[in-house]
Amino acid sequence: MKDLHLSLSMAAVVAALSTAASAYTVSGTVADESGVAIGNADVTLVKENKATKTDAEGKFTIHEDENVEPPPTGIFASSTTPGFISINSGILSFNQGANSPVQVRIFDLMGNQVFKQTLYGSGQVDLTSGVKAKGTYFAQVSTGSAKQTIRFTSEGNFSASFDANGHALLKDVQPGETLRVIADGFDTLSVPLGTLDTTLALKLTKTPPPAPTFKFGYALKNDPTPSKGCGTTSKLQKTKSVENGDRFELRVGSENREYFLTLPKNYDNKKPYKLLFAMHCMGSNAEDFVHHNPDQDHPSPYYGQQKLDTEGNYIFVSPRGDTDGMPWSVSSDKDHKFIDQLLTTLEENYCIDTSRVFMTGFSFGAMVTNSMAQDMQDRLRAVAVYATADYNIYLPKNKGLPIAWMAVHGKNDGTCQYNRARDSALKRILKNNGKADADGNFTDASAEKPKEVGGSGHLCYDFTTVDERFPVKFCSWNGQHQWTAYDNGNWQSTWVPEEVHKFFEQF
Repeated sequence: MKDLHLSLSMAAVVAALSTAASAYTVSGTVADESGVAIGNADVTLVKENKATKTDAEGKFTIHEDENVEPPPTGIFASSTTPGFISINSGILSFNQGANSPVQVRIFDLMGNQVFKQTLYGSGQVDLTSGVKAKGTYFAQVSTGSAKQTIRFTSEGNFSASFDANGHALLKDVQPGETLRVIADGFDTLSVPLGTLDTTLALKLTKTPPPAPTFKFGYALKNDPTPSKGCGTTSKLQKTKSVENGDRFELRVGSENREYFLTLPKNYDNKKPYKLLFAMHCMGSNAEDFVHHNPDQDHPSPYYGQQKLDTEGNYIFVSPRGDTDGMPWSVSSDKDHKFIDQLLTTLEENYCIDTSRVFMTGFSFGAMVTNSMAQDMQDRLRAVAVYATADYNIYLPKNKGLPIAWMAVHGKNDGTCQYNRARDSALKRILKNNGKADADGNFTDASAEKPKEVGGSGHLCYDFTTVDERFPVKFCSWNGQHQWTAYDNGNWQSTWVPEEVHKFFEQF
């Protein structure tokens, strides 16, 4: 490579600056995250106020030659000592007077300064010694108002930054310079620049469509809605620890109500968790659904759902029913007040996804779950009921809002009548769950009838006329009053937990 002389003398520098020009070239490509070129994107160099558009291949170039005015007369004192600077194969040689130090700065391709040194007197400097990482760099060497830019690699390859007309390619970048890229359907990209001589490969991120809004409810697979308790430490005091959980009490009106709680092993108070209520049946209690010797009513904790939560995404809670002879109140809303207050308490003390609160129960636990589904549609996303009935339970006035609902019922159930579940509880849910009309109001889907199991085995029917955000599934099987329905063998081969888990996981 030939020698590049910044100044043979200060007079020569002034003469050179009066005729030379500086320029810049910013170029590159714009593509999406998959590497597909984006054409017709607006690319703007903000401080320079220069803009262009990408071509069909996503390429762009912003280039400009710019005259450099000579320094004002008298800027150099008459006592300035002439000096000599040359660069040959990356070796900078200098011989300067004390009043003319040599400034050396090295930048990477993004314009980040990686080296700076001021040189006095005479000597030599290997420019590659100023970089530590492999790559391409710019060395800007200046004395007084004269500048020269050298492009080089860490392996020792050098080239002068001149174009065919002898113009210098690198112009000083203005502070805060930014390259801005705008394309329809993509997030705006702003790239800070430290140099105006660079080639960039830019990736744009597709702008997600705005979240749909509804008159009621959430979209399927909506983002979690964190509760007040996210990021805080629970202030609840357990009364004792039990196998697989802790016992707590909650004062509701004039009563102390009992509940049990099981957190994921690696609970994180910044992660919103799904919440599942397990409502116990007659002849059982809340603790039975936290830990119990396996049988057809308790094959594993929380109606088999904890075992299926392999990623630890759920918080499980088992409330205890009233103690007036029936597990849940048949004549008042006291249990509704209990569950409403309990849910609020949990959301204030733990990180809960308030849009994914579920409830499930068998027999009397199913009855109270259906009761809650009457007026807690704004707090419960979905419920699953096993062998439910529409009697012997307090039923509040239905708010007329939809709720996702799944039922499992034996056709030979002699305790909770199958026909009553099909023709009363199911029909009441369908009345609210029909597809929303143009005004966002839900329609009546109760005219659709479920297909039912004929002989042995089971059949789960998914209703087609309901709103997809509020699905309804009705599972019939050739069995009796038992929630662990099975087709072959016995309760240990039940298909119910897996079906319910899939139902909840669709949200």
